[in-house]
Amino acid sequence: MLLTRIKGPRDLDRLSQEELDQLAAEIRSFLVDAVSKTGGHLGPNLGVVELTIALHRVFDSPKDKVLFDTGHQAYVHKLLTGRQDFGGLRSKGGLSGYPSRAESDHDVIENSHASTVLGWADGLAKANEVLGREDHHVAAVIGDGALTGGMAWEALNNIAAAKDRPLVIVVNDNERSYGPTIGGLANHLATLRTTDGYERFLARGKELLERTPVVGKPLFETLHGAKKGLKDFIAPQGMFEDLGLKYIGPIDGHDIEALESALQRAKRFSGPVIVHCLTQKGRGYTPALEHEADRFHAVGVIHPDTGLPVKTAAASWTSVFADEMVKLGHERADIVGITAAMLHPVGLNKFAEAFPDRIYDVGIAEQHAATSAAGLATGGVHPVFAVYATFLNRAFDQVLMDVALHKCGVTFVLDRAGVTGDDGASHNGMWDMSILQIVPGLRLAAPRDAEQLRAQLREAVEVKDAPTVVRYSKGVVGPAVPAVGRIGGMDVLRAPGVEVTRPDVLLVSVGALAPMCLEIADLLDKQGISTTVVDPRWVKPVDEALAPLAERHRVVVTVEDNGRTGGVGSAVAQALRDAGVDVPLRDFGIPQRFLDHALRKEIMAEIGLTAPDIARQVTGLVAKLDGRYDSEPAAAVD
Repeated sequence: MLLTRIKGPRDLDRLSQEELDQLAAEIRSFLVDAVSKTGGHLGPNLGVVELTIALHRVFDSPKDKVLFDTGHQAYVHKLLTGRQDFGGLRSKGGLSGYPSRAESDHDVIENSHASTVLGWADGLAKANEVLGREDHHVAAVIGDGALTGGMAWEALNNIAAAKDRPLVIVVNDNERSYGPTIGGLANHLATLRTTDGYERFLARGKELLERTPVVGKPLFETLHGAKKGLKDFIAPQGMFEDLGLKYIGPIDGHDIEALESALQRAKRFSGPVIVHCLTQKGRGYTPALEHEADRFHAVGVIHPDTGLPVKTAAASWTSVFADEMVKLGHERADIVGITAAMLHPVGLNKFAEAFPDRIYDVGIAEQHAATSAAGLATGGVHPVFAVYATFLNRAFDQVLMDVALHKCGVTFVLDRAGVTGDDGASHNGMWDMSILQIVPGLRLAAPRDAEQLRAQLREAVEVKDAPTVVRYSKGVVGPAVPAVGRIGGMDVLRAPGVEVTRPDVLLVSVGALAPMCLEIADLLDKQGISTTVVDPRWVKPVDEALAPLAERHRVVVTVEDNGRTGGVGSAVAQALRDAGVDVPLRDFGIPQRFLDHALRKEIMAEIGLTAPDIARQVTGLVAKLDGRYDSEPAAAVD
């Protein structure tokens, strides 16, 4: 196989055109076989095989910087830079599903949030200029979906201002991000895809006119001088050139020879150039091409021949939300949905099918989504903006200053909250409850099970004068966790016997960690430690009944699937201080560090967020209160 002979990008230089085509076929076969075993981003990588080969033949990575926006399409790049062991892809100790500096000097951007690559490219090109590195080049690959993000256009504004600073921008145009790309930019690119390029028109015109005696050459020069108007007539790529960017394309993104020619021209140019490549997401794999929703953007473990999942998926948090949104839509005509280019991943596709006139896909533009939601609320409807928890970080200012300040009734639904695991540091939703704690008036719910998700979503959309947030985990929703009582607005999940006058521990359970918290209580009970377990349901604001309840216990413990700094534990501690309740408090959560990719359960064990780990520490804390000292370790907790 040719692929096994590729140890680095320069090994591509020796291959003939026929061998390059063979290599592309081998890469697609490898990807289908490998990713079907582990899961991962399949469709995007199948679409950029020839483009990545051409990039690494034209540019000399790592001296030249080849950058990928988001990184969904970096598997081919990994293969061509010596990383062909995909057996542990997205698993602990194996390859990351995104570029990773720890893996290779060829990787630059680890952040897998979209629309950032042009900012990176602008900075790297400026650094080359400042340091006089004229033989260093920067090539940034950005999808048409990522171009719907405002950050991309902020960067383009700066890039275009430096007309003599070399930078190659490769637009990977497959008409999709997760699903089909939407909006005015998508319509513009569609026009380019379906119109003959003006360069070919000019080339034919030049050939004819230069054969015309006397007036031919001057006439061509006149036409060429007026080519701006001619280009807009033949292929309206003027939007890019109006910014001051040289435009090359559209190019067949699966023709290696054509790609290399275009990239070489762009590389030689002394300023910023856009190379517009047309690719096909999922190319070469029939099940992906026939999957209209997202062309196998991301898959779990599948049968490679059929593309069907190996295991039947159980009900997920996302599916529970999706079904309840449809019910709400039937009950209330003022409910509308908003998504940032992730209609299917966040479960709003069902709502869109039922109410096509009440769904808004704004593209990869979370900031705009939040502010638009404020406008919708002010206009008299109730928007529900569903987004991955880690992506709401990008819209914090809009949540604070546009939604909260104006007391707008907007509901934010945060999918993939807490430790998500195999997608790595940038996808763990461990920041939301810390960031949102400081937003005045905002109310935040963390449902523990499907029933509570339905109930709390309904409670959220009833609020008309403040932002509400409902956050839940990734994956399968657990079994129902019934309440045995209610104190204030809090559900009591476990209460000590009536004979216990002052229980030892008040355990505050946040969201989907309720089953683990009940397990902690069982382990503590075996040590003779009495425990009350409560689910606050709404973790912001802290329930007024919590402080009096805490005062009737010896120790307060909070357990949350969120960063410890500024999270629910911190809010509870502040509430107790404000109420003058002086009870020891121990907060358990995610340490404030970036977590490597691994299974969720592996990460939870690594950071000590498991029932035995927490029970052991709480047992030690109670032992201190009882006068037993560290010289005599607390009894082991099994």
